Amino acid sequence: MRWIICSIALSLSALQSPAQDRQELFFADPTIFVHEGTYYLTGTRGMPGGVNGFSVLESRDLKTWSTPAGSKEQMILTQGAQTFGTKGFWAPQLFREKDTYYLTYTANEQTVLATSPSLLGPYTQETVGPIDPSEKNIDSYVFKDDDGRFYLYHVRFDNGNYLWVAEFDLEKGRIKPETLKKCFDQTEPWEATPAYKSVPIMEGPTVMKLKGKYYLFYSANHFENIDYSMGYAVADSPYGPWKKQKENPILHRSIVNENGSGHGDFFEGLDGRLYYVYHVHYNQQQVTPRRTRIVPVNKKWDPKAGLYRFSVQADEVIVPVMAGF
Repeated sequence: MRWIICSIALSLSALQSPAQDRQELFFADPTIFVHEGTYYLTGTRGMPGGVNGFSVLESRDLKTWSTPAGSKEQMILTQGAQTFGTKGFWAPQLFREKDTYYLTYTANEQTVLATSPSLLGPYTQETVGPIDPSEKNIDSYVFKDDDGRFYLYHVRFDNGNYLWVAEFDLEKGRIKPETLKKCFDQTEPWEATPAYKSVPIMEGPTVMKLKGKYYLFYSANHFENIDYSMGYAVADSPYGPWKKQKENPILHRSIVNENGSGHGDFFEGLDGRLYYVYHVHYNQQQVTPRRTRIVPVNKKWDPKAGLYRFSVQADEVIVPVMAGF
C-alpha cells in the first residue's frame, strides 16, 4: 500500500532552521474560515506558554499570515472569560449562521459551543458548560444539512477514540441524545499501523455533502504515530452506513513527505479551489510543536461509483509563515 515508505525518506520539516521556526505557524488541529476576501486561521496552540484559549491569524494568499489589525496576538476565546474549560483547549471550528458566529472546541475533554456577534470574538457562553456533560467527548464538527438540520460529529471514548454523530440543536447548544449513533469501527490496516501501538483512534472529523452523498473525512492512528493520516467514508445519510474508500489514506507521509499528517479541515479558497489545512510533526524525530500545512485537494467525479474521489496535490503543499520574517 502507498502508506508504506522507506525509512530513509527525508521529511521537509527535518530541514528547518531556528530562523524558519520563527516564521512557521504552529497550530495543530487547524481550521480556516473564509470571510470577505480574507482567510482566518485558528487551531490548537502549539507553542508553550501564554494563556489557554484560541488565537487567530489572517491572510489574503494562504502563504503569509499576520495578526488582525496589527495586534500582538488576537485571542478569540480565553479561559475564564465566560467560557467553559480550564485545560486542554483543542480542535476548534469556526462557522457562521445568520448574524451569529460560532466556535466549537474541546476543553477538559468535553465539546463546547461559544458564540460572538463578531468573527474575531470574543466568543463566550451565556451559560457556561459543555455540549454534552454526560460523558467525555472531543473533536467536534458541526455540519448543516440542506434541510436546515445540524449534526454534531465528534469523538467518544470506549477503549479507544471512535466517531459518533447526533442531531444538534444549535439554538440550545445540545445534541438530541436519542439520535446519537456511532459511525464505524476501526477496520482498515492504515488506521492502525505498527509504528506506534495504541488503542483504536479515529478522530478529527470534517463533513461535506455533494450530489446527495455525505463525505466524512477523518484521521486515524495516535497523533504521535508517524503514520497519522487522513481518509474518508461515504454515505447516503448523515448517520451512515459509511463506506470507507479504497484509495485511503489520501493524506499520509508517503504522499506529502512529512510525518504525522492529518487532523484538519476543508475550505474553498478565494481562487475556487478546494483546500485542506492540517498539521504535521515537528520533524522526523520530534512530534511537537506540530507545524501547520495547507494543500490543494483534487475532487474528481467517478461516474461508475456515483461519487467523488479525492486526492491531495502533494507538489503544491503550502508552508504558511508569519509576515515580517
